[in-house]
Amino acid sequence: MADFTLTFLGTGTSVGIPMIGCDCETCRSTDPRDKRLRSSLWIRTPEMSWLVDTGPDLRTQCLRAGIREVDAAIFTHPHMDHLTGFDELRRFTIPAEQFMPIYAMPSCLAVLERMFDYAFNGENRYRGYLKPFPKPIHGPFHLGETLVTPLPVQHGKVETVGYLFTRHERKLCAYIPDAKTILPESLALMEGVDTLIVDALRYTEHPTHMNFQEALAIQAHLQPRQTWFTHLQCEIMHSRDEPLLPPGVNLAYDGLELEW
Repeated sequence: MADFTLTFLGTGTSVGIPMIGCDCETCRSTDPRDKRLRSSLWIRTPEMSWLVDTGPDLRTQCLRAGIREVDAAIFTHPHMDHLTGFDELRRFTIPAEQFMPIYAMPSCLAVLERMFDYAFNGENRYRGYLKPFPKPIHGPFHLGETLVTPLPVQHGKVETVGYLFTRHERKLCAYIPDAKTILPESLALMEGVDTLIVDALRYTEHPTHMNFQEALAIQAHLQPRQTWFTHLQCEIMHSRDEPLLPPGVNLAYDGLELEW
């Protein structure tokens, strides 16, 4: 088994691709790389596995990826395309005494606890029910031997973070699926990272997401070994647009696995 395996469960924007009611070339594409569920990751190490965000496609994503065990879930921010599959975690806390650690910024935890009060209120601890164990994030924390460092970013009007994953003092990967601006302190934390996974919604400007030009500027600043663009809108078509990217920069797609 690899020391750290990352699977892209979804690489799409909040509406997914194909988008309802859209007849553009990408939404009509038969290329499986253009079929994008909402953005999420599944990460596995020899000690444990965890999800990053639980969007509305989580059930489909788990079935497609063959996910049978999850030890924790971590969250980037409280937008619906990153939260609303939360109850699907119940399949991973079947025994009455089994809890699911839920790591999120306090503001994000507050939204989860409001939306899914029945899971958090302590009254439904039966076999087969979701039993979350809230873990407010106040700084770096460990999942097994992986150091997880929150990376504050600006994204709309909600508190949002990405994550830096470090093992044995090696900065393996930074994951920032939603951001308009990456704060200087977060850029400093990512210096020397091997792989960057970053929001690159489309070519044109967007008020709360980075476009290709903005994401490429981050890539040029950090100069990681490899960069993957994610959270892609249907303005982007895989076979047409990936060849236009600089060396070492690629478009992520659902089901893609990376290993370290």
